[in-house]
Amino acid sequence: MTLLQDDATYLWHPYRQEKNNTPLLPIVLGKGTVLYAEDGREYLDLVSSWWVNTHGHAHPKIAQAIADQAHTLEQVLFSDGTHPTAVTLAKQLVALLPEPLTRIFYSDNGSTAVEVALKMAYQYWYNKDQPERRRFIGFEGAYHGDTFGAMAAGKSSGFYRPFESFLFEVDRIPYPETWDHDPEVETKEAHALDVLDQHLQVHGSQTAALIIEPLIQGASGMRFCRPEFLRQVVERVRAHGILVIFDEVMTGFGRTGALFACQKAGVDPDLICLAKGLTGGFLPLSVTAAREEIYEAFLGDTFEKAFAHGHSFAANPLGCAAALACLNLFEEEKTLEKIQDMEQIHRYHIDRLATHPILGKRLSQGRVMGSIAAINMSGGEVYGSSFSRELKQKFFDNGLFLRPLGSIIYLMPPYCTTQDQLDESYGKITRILLEMG
Repeated sequence: MTLLQDDATYLWHPYRQEKNNTPLLPIVLGKGTVLYAEDGREYLDLVSSWWVNTHGHAHPKIAQAIADQAHTLEQVLFSDGTHPTAVTLAKQLVALLPEPLTRIFYSDNGSTAVEVALKMAYQYWYNKDQPERRRFIGFEGAYHGDTFGAMAAGKSSGFYRPFESFLFEVDRIPYPETWDHDPEVETKEAHALDVLDQHLQVHGSQTAALIIEPLIQGASGMRFCRPEFLRQVVERVRAHGILVIFDEVMTGFGRTGALFACQKAGVDPDLICLAKGLTGGFLPLSVTAAREEIYEAFLGDTFEKAFAHGHSFAANPLGCAAALACLNLFEEEKTLEKIQDMEQIHRYHIDRLATHPILGKRLSQGRVMGSIAAINMSGGEVYGSSFSRELKQKFFDNGLFLRPLGSIIYLMPPYCTTQDQLDESYGKITRILLEMG
């Protein structure tokens, strides 16, 4: 049997309607920005394989770091043990993150990093004898993962209808989605802040934490907000003693042009969630970083105050080794400078698409930040619609590994992607959209 035949017999794929979706790509090799199929066809990975790849596929320095670690220590129970790679990675992350974030808690994926942050925030107030602080504030359209707490925080993303009766309530604030040359952005921001102010007047003293994807909501369509809005939100909730959680599972490690979106926005959160690009796409690993005062609230003479949460592969030495190598490459390869160049290339092409004499009538709301570019097609098609499947297949047929979010076309390529590759990709996108009419 072929790879695809065996797959159809034994596997169940995530976020995919298996009955009527586009054919799977049988990928057997990755190198740099290119994925190679079983039959030799090449696909330019323009979504960083679900936003995890940073420096390119099969980067030799990350691969070597994992191999070296595998010959030394592959795993140790982290509840009662530690190891040099976990400690070194924690020290490096603390040095790179905003100064108040001093404690690193390891888990193994973005959803659990968020789950950890929500539980830490809730138990923080419980441990401080303020159990009345049990509410959470989120934003309309947010996505924070697929475990139950993360689903509750991101319920309005629209993915969780079968589970709604199981999810705790989260108070939602309008999200002032914006784009290049948006004339209504200040009006939308003022409305969102007004709703937030009214909510805080009533429930501020009952709220444990606010959670937000800083600057960009990813899964709901690469929806941007301005740094100044984010700063005003944090200022308002902090006035009520509310903890601030930044979900940087997607925006972390260079995606917005800064190493972390909180740095680009000029805001220090109380808790930050990191995953995806942490290991360069090689291995599952995630981090929830916390302020020292949060950590100290869990200290006590008995186990009652302890944070009773853990994962078998927390701080896995192989994942930590991959993460250290990935972080080192940011300096060695001057990655943030590459992202600045990529941003300018994106901006040129997105502006060209938005003003195209034919396509400009169907495309709108172009936006670019760091390595991320997005533009909307008219029609408002939902995730997984027949239109988005047809568009995805057209991209695949032309050697582009692109997955539209409904009618939203976005690119988030690995940082090693060249200008020639981006120019060629945008040329193909233009031609495909013209052919589709």
